[in-house]
Amino acid sequence: MIDNVTRLSPDLLAVSGRIGIVDIGSNTVRLVVYDVPDRMPVPMFNEKADCRLVEGLAESGCLSPKGVKKAMNSLRRFVRLADAMGVESLDLVATAAVRDANNGADFVARVKAEFNIDISVLSGSEEAGLSALGLVSGVPDASGVLCDLGGGSLDLVQLEDGKRIKFGTTPLGHLRLREMAEDDTNKAGKIIDKYLSKIDWLEQGQGKNLYLTGGVMRAIARVFIKQTKYPLHVVDNFTIRSDNALDIATILSKQSPVSLKKTSSLSPTRIKSVPFATELLRHLINTIRPENIVFSGFGMREGQMQKHLPDAMRGRDPLIEGAKTLADRTGRFSLKGQEVANWIMPLFPDAPPEDTRRVMAACLLSDIGWSEHPDYRAEHAFYRTLRIPFAGLSHPDRVFIAAAVYVRYNGDPRARVVKNVRGLLEAEQLSKVDGIGRAIRLAHTLSGSAPGLLSQTSLERSGDEIILHLPGDSQAFQSDTVDRRFRGMCKSLKAKATIA
Repeated sequence: MIDNVTRLSPDLLAVSGRIGIVDIGSNTVRLVVYDVPDRMPVPMFNEKADCRLVEGLAESGCLSPKGVKKAMNSLRRFVRLADAMGVESLDLVATAAVRDANNGADFVARVKAEFNIDISVLSGSEEAGLSALGLVSGVPDASGVLCDLGGGSLDLVQLEDGKRIKFGTTPLGHLRLREMAEDDTNKAGKIIDKYLSKIDWLEQGQGKNLYLTGGVMRAIARVFIKQTKYPLHVVDNFTIRSDNALDIATILSKQSPVSLKKTSSLSPTRIKSVPFATELLRHLINTIRPENIVFSGFGMREGQMQKHLPDAMRGRDPLIEGAKTLADRTGRFSLKGQEVANWIMPLFPDAPPEDTRRVMAACLLSDIGWSEHPDYRAEHAFYRTLRIPFAGLSHPDRVFIAAAVYVRYNGDPRARVVKNVRGLLEAEQLSKVDGIGRAIRLAHTLSGSAPGLLSQTSLERSGDEIILHLPGDSQAFQSDTVDRRFRGMCKSLKAKATIA
């Protein structure tokens, strides 16, 4: 089991407090602080330091002295920051470099002596399990193979409907692989084959997804996004067919650092690792033969954070919970998104669960732009919604929800601002967005965005007719604007408009 340095009861953490995770990785040391209200935690601080503890490990068997010095300096900063931020539970977790180094125990003892904090040194199984827990927090039904690539190790997990079936861990971290291969990608290929051949279940991922997480994999995703001119620059859940990924990975694995510097925006520290990480990716694709490659922004740290949460909270939809939290923090006297969703759903009686979820998220986020200048409100709300840093969204989800919120603020879904990403939705989905956005706008118009009024009215859909029911004393709800927006919504939904 993984010990926690300071632990509040899960019930208390579910109500208030902050969780800090310090990930002492083979390449970097990173602090992430999560704010924990009564819903899913929200990341509020994220900082990393390049320490490269694993540098030289393949030859010496020990942590890099220079890396240890940098790591200790980073920990001094992070521990003080966590204290100043009011972090109530701070976990220090270390992965492959500290686990495998001959002097790893000495490093753990040194940290304990200076900070009086224990480091949880994760086994390969624990690290793989936390990575899987982090992934399925955003992709609950994940099936295929998860690949978590760090500087010191490659952890692999077989997943079926979000459940971990098997795992394997190898020393094929991108820094360690580079050292073992003596900076030669051709040698690296033979080393990769040697270790992957020992994991006999990889081919069971054929035709499913290969999920990729880890800092260098996210860097590769950004290169893929740039190379394919993909319209949405969000790494989490960026999906590409495996044959296309294989073509790009093959090119990148053969490029020199000078060439990579010219063709990408990679940092100097990443440039040296990318050819080896993409060589590894090539071999994984050829071995597993997945249908799609899915990059994830969630991994071991998010898994460690999930361990703090009660089971009931872990099972909640991260998109809906994140949208509720954001609505609470950015709304005014605000009409609640749940009230709006309940009001408009009679318009869509046959909506599949996927669309119902998207409508709920759009309703929850429908007041996100209220404080902006009216001339920029729609555009600001669109971009803010499109880029929300929550788990649980596919890229089509992002476009669907953002476009609906854009229409809610009187935006045209055919406008230039939406045009770049419209291709991520099917034509049928695009046609739904306008009607949903108009319905949300009508809800806010009727109620003035104040709570309690909307429920005095209702919508009914009967065949090709939509009826807006108003109370007997309906003066508070009648206006030219209400009438115009109601009829505009009905026209979008190809229905006759009736006010009763």
